Amino acid sequence: QLQLVESGGGLVHAGGSLRLSCEASEGTLEDYAIAWFRQVPGKEKEGVACVSYDASSTSVAASVKGRFTISRDIVKQTVYLQMNSLKPEDTGVYYCAAWWAPNVGICSTVDRNGLYNVWGQGAQVTVSS
Repeated sequence: QLQLVESGGGLVHAGGSLRLSCEASEGTLEDYAIAWFRQVPGKEKEGVACVSYDASSTSVAASVKGRFTISRDIVKQTVYLQMNSLKPEDTGVYYCAAWWAPNVGICSTVDRNGLYNVWGQGAQVTVSS
């Protein structure tokens, strides 16, 4: 049974950078597409970025394009979200989520119909102005 854990959140000033990591505390990320979502109280969950199971495909939301980068280390079984030029509106709880998609060279930042069925506990990111 796959279990995910995020790390790397924290408090940063506007314009600063953070790197989030997503690892498996149980099981392996092999054959899973991984996505990052963020949640702000009072707002709907937003898909931020995703990477396919083999790292051949990535997608980044328009709201963070040019500032956030998703990457995947197949050997280390870790997915990273590099966040640069952070803004106060990037504040929220960031979750990584897994979609079992072997041999599917795509990913999605939309969790339609519960596509992503394994979620981490979340990492708080706070950007001060």
